[in-house]
Amino acid sequence: MKNLNYSFLNSKKVNPEDPSVVSNDFSTSLGALILGLVFLLGVPGNLFIVWSILARTRQRSVTTLLILNLACADGFLMALTIFFIIYLAKQTWVFGDIMCKGLFYLCNTNMYASIFLITLMSVHRMVIVVLPKRLSSLVSRKIVRWVIVGTWALVLVIAIPSLVFRDVRDDNADMNRTRLVCAPNHTLATHVRFQYAFETVSGFILPYAVIITSYVLILRRLRQIKFRRKVRSENLILAIVVMFGLFWLPYHVINMLEVAAQWYPENSPKRLVLEKITKSSRAVTSALAFISSCANPVLYTFAGKSYIKQNGFAFMARLFEGTSLDQSETKRSKDTVELSNVDSTNDSGTPTLLNGEKRCMNFVHKRELPESENL
Repeated sequence: MKNLNYSFLNSKKVNPEDPSVVSNDFSTSLGALILGLVFLLGVPGNLFIVWSILARTRQRSVTTLLILNLACADGFLMALTIFFIIYLAKQTWVFGDIMCKGLFYLCNTNMYASIFLITLMSVHRMVIVVLPKRLSSLVSRKIVRWVIVGTWALVLVIAIPSLVFRDVRDDNADMNRTRLVCAPNHTLATHVRFQYAFETVSGFILPYAVIITSYVLILRRLRQIKFRRKVRSENLILAIVVMFGLFWLPYHVINMLEVAAQWYPENSPKRLVLEKITKSSRAVTSALAFISSCANPVLYTFAGKSYIKQNGFAFMARLFEGTSLDQSETKRSKDTVELSNVDSTNDSGTPTLLNGEKRCMNFVHKRELPESENL
């Protein structure tokens, strides 16, 4: 049976993209080490986030709901890293063709889900801060739940190219051993350009354009608010955005180098150099991308470290509860500014103290802000 399987794999067309990403000893060893650390941190870390939100968080804001979905996606991906650790350590694929397609499809699904959920966080903060109350109040948790369901349906569809353009075959790069690889099965240069360009544009460039636009609008609005303060939600979401970008940027740079290589004639010096760079770097950059899924629990721990002594294992739940307070106070600050901008004078021509100004004074001088609202 083993010989039959190998003959079947050898009968397939050898992909011109060989040698494979697992033929470089240093790259695969470093990738396996990174993934091992990711597994040890990511699985328990994301499970702890899910437990904190479902079992200990009493007030769940929209931001908390999005963080819950992000933790579920990341935690599921972290559970799959054990297969890739074995793949990199053995430098051969031992799990069959179905698992090859399925595992990489789930990885791409997680990539899209993560960046789209982070984009939704940024857009939601923009809606709360920038839009008038009558519009921002329409963004209820029920609507957000439906948007999240639609987001998951969308990522399951747009990740399909990773399911189609991948299979198991014999590497043929090493004559001394049989090396099975789970690799892209691009038979045409257009397939390479389509998959990697589509992945980078839809999974990185466009979402980050939306995120940057959202934060530019938020900052412009905050400059107009006289009584303003930085709230936890904006700081936390911004940190998540930056963290995701740092770890996924090298992966997408390699994607673009792979696309660029296809524009040069076959066997041209520039194409050979670009292909060598992409093949030697793919394992490491993919492993770095996995780090983003285990980095968020560490990030939340640093954000909520001031509550560990007081709340113990419930510190993260206390952190997430603060996002509900942040959201309500942002709306209250918007109402205050809108009312305070209305001109009003009494019969004698002396300006009266406006309701908005009174509310501002009460908000600043009388309300005791809980410690949890500051990072």
